Amino acid sequence: MSFIAGFIDSIAGGGGLILLPSLLIAGIPPQAALGTNKFASIFGTSAALANFMKNGKVIWKIAVFGLGFSCLGSVIGTKAILLFDPQTTAKIIIMLLPVTAIVTFLPKRQLKTSSAEFSSRELYVYIPLFCLVIGFYDGFYGPGTGTFLIFGFYIFLGMHLINASAISKVFNLASNIGSFFTFMMAGKVLYGIGIPIAAANVVGGYLGSIVAIRKGQNLIKGFVLAVFMILLSTLIFRMWKG
Repeated sequence: MSFIAGFIDSIAGGGGLILLPSLLIAGIPPQAALGTNKFASIFGTSAALANFMKNGKVIWKIAVFGLGFSCLGSVIGTKAILLFDPQTTAKIIIMLLPVTAIVTFLPKRQLKTSSAEFSSRELYVYIPLFCLVIGFYDGFYGPGTGTFLIFGFYIFLGMHLINASAISKVFNLASNIGSFFTFMMAGKVLYGIGIPIAAANVVGGYLGSIVAIRKGQNLIKGFVLAVFMILLSTLIFRMWKG
């Protein structure tokens, strides 16, 4: 599931929709599942970002204005979710999963390919604010963060889908790092599980970024939706049964 999540996330975002429910189904406590998911995601996102960078798809002019805000938002969001007890955290996760899935699978369209120039308002106001909000969401919960970033950048800033996917990895990595260290300090990361799933996530993220660059994201959308529905149904059943 971690390999699939890394593959999916590098193409269209939303890899957490696969990995996080899988960790919960395996019996990992909710907050530890969130922390371990962040640990694995750091490596998978890094692998995908490295390939996007190698192919010149990252627009660094934008990255500079949002990096710090993305990291700050994720730290605040993670501290917020740590205030809840495990049972409440599990209910929050299950309630948010369908919402993020809907956004993840909304139809997307290709926009203009030229995004070299942005207004001062976009650079100094919209991008930092957007990254702060999405960073908070990533720290508080996580799944679908990449999709929200991609959606925001190509819809509201007119960025080409592949460039939006590439720049989303920069901000997603920053928020993952901020959230991970916060979970780590709270003792909510299981490294025995995290290391092997991180390795699988790296392979999936790298291969997925190759597919994203060459063929785009529609190739696997139906498969992702089917796997997600199975995982979500299993989680709901277990909560109802418990």
